[in-house]
Amino acid sequence: MIVLSCSNDENTSENDDLDAYIQSKIHQLGAVIACAASDENSDDVLVFYYPEDGATDIRLYESDNINIDPNEFSNYTKIDAFPTPFFNGYLGKFNRDLALEKWAVVTYEFNDTIRISNPIRLKQDSKPTIWSESVSIDQNDSMMPKFTWIDNEFGENAIYFQVISDVQDNLLSGTYTYENQFQYYNTDNVVLNITSEPPPDLIVGNFYKFTLMDVSLDNWVNGVIQKNFESQ
Repeated sequence: MIVLSCSNDENTSENDDLDAYIQSKIHQLGAVIACAASDENSDDVLVFYYPEDGATDIRLYESDNINIDPNEFSNYTKIDAFPTPFFNGYLGKFNRDLALEKWAVVTYEFNDTIRISNPIRLKQDSKPTIWSESVSIDQNDSMMPKFTWIDNEFGENAIYFQVISDVQDNLLSGTYTYENQFQYYNTDNVVLNITSEPPPDLIVGNFYKFTLMDVSLDNWVNGVIQKNFESQ
């Protein structure tokens, strides 16, 4: 359930494609959680990823255009870009200034294995991410707010990623659901939980932020919902 502005003419080695990188090395496809969205306030594409504790050599690879086989590693070239922290480092992101839509993958090394994300279809022109505050918050259960949003509002939804964070942007809870609802501290409908520790109790009267990403099968974020709320 992960972002640095660079032009399209970065200097890359001819041999610096993903296929060459993983040759004769243990690698695992689909082992990095990653997705991408168009930025709300700029023309950038934001590539988000979740790094396991201990991940090293985090890389972004991109294709030249969209007219490729996204599962063929030789179509991806390493980009000379560096990740920045997101949610104070719990996640990471690459910021990309792109003239064309492309495919992208994120990789990192972990326990002597190269872990590779599933291909991400960048759709900044054909389907720019819609940003809103459209979420209903039910706080009848004290300190356990329930969030509900319109199901598949933006089309092409495959899964929802939701984050609860504090005002310092520290991630308290990071979860995935297929349903268009999530209740803090209740994982009954959670299909993937990236929270490493049990989430802390919310404090009545304190302010927090709810963030939702509506993710498609090709890992493009169709919509982002962000809403601040006061715990009751």
